[in-house]
Amino acid sequence: MTNKEMSLREKSIVFIGFMGVGKTTIGEIVAKKLYRDFVDIDKEIETEFNMPTTEIFNTIGEKAFREKEKNLINHFCKQRLKIISVGGGAFLQEEIREICLSNCIVFFLDLSWESWKERISLIIDSRPILQGRSLEEIEELFYKRQEIYSLHHSKVKTDHLDVEEAANYIIESLKVAWDIYEPH
Repeated sequence: MTNKEMSLREKSIVFIGFMGVGKTTIGEIVAKKLYRDFVDIDKEIETEFNMPTTEIFNTIGEKAFREKEKNLINHFCKQRLKIISVGGGAFLQEEIREICLSNCIVFFLDLSWESWKERISLIIDSRPILQGRSLEEIEELFYKRQEIYSLHHSKVKTDHLDVEEAANYIIESLKVAWDIYEPH
């Protein structure tokens, strides 16, 4: 069965957005509430290489990381009933965008720059792309990637939502879509 033949209710759900917006945290909650398996692509890559992302970038290189990322996303997006969090840079690859958009339901978790900036101290050490960049360079990267993230099926503005509220909003919007497009 290809995903084209898969019902909307069975399709896996992919979360995209800039690093640190809450894709993993919100994804885990949605997965639990929908009784689905959660897959964090970055964690899968770290497991396969047996080292953290920053070390993979430093020792093996970004190219090897991106290749593994593409293979894993391709693998999981063709499965049913998964909740998948993809790394902030994954959607930069056209092939990954195509895989996600054609096989899954893609949610863009949209957090404003002002809100995101408040989280920087919590995430900077674990994100190799941010290493050695000034705040201005990070802001430029943030806005450059927004264009890529505009390719999605649904956008959730998360500035004024806690993770539980965001997860509930996503679940409710899925249920509405399922009822509209696949009524019982």
